[in-house]
Amino acid sequence: QVQLVEAGGGLVQAGGSLRLSCAASGLRFSTTATAWFRQFPGKEREYVGGFSRTGGYVSHADSVKGRFTVSRDNAKSIMFLQMDSLKPEDTAVYFCAADRRIITSSLRQAAQYDYWGQGTQVTVSS
Repeated sequence: QVQLVEAGGGLVQAGGSLRLSCAASGLRFSTTATAWFRQFPGKEREYVGGFSRTGGYVSHADSVKGRFTVSRDNAKSIMFLQMDSLKPEDTAVYFCAADRRIITSSLRQAAQYDYWGQGTQVTVSS
C-alpha cells in the first residue's frame, strides 16, 4: 500500500524559510516520479516542482524558481521542498504526489498522479 506523508508546514513571516518533507512507503523512489503541488482556496492544484521517474530531470514552476528547491533521497524514499524568501502569496496547502508511470512531459499535470499525501498548510504572514 502506497502512503505519502508530508510534514514541516506552519506559520512563517514573509522573507522566512520552511522545509517540507514527504516520506513515502510502498514506492520505489528510483523509478517513481514525485512532485510538490500547492492549492490555494477555491483553486486547482498548482505544480511547484518535481522529479521524473528516474530523477534525472527536475523542474520548478516559474513562480517559485530561485526561491524554492526540490530534492529527494531515493534510498530513504523521502522528498523535500526547501522554501526560502517566502511571500504571503505562497500561502497554500502543499501536497506531495507520486506516480510510477507518468511521462516527463506530464509532470506538471496534477491529474496524472495516482498517489497523494494529505497536505500540509503553509501560511506566510506579511
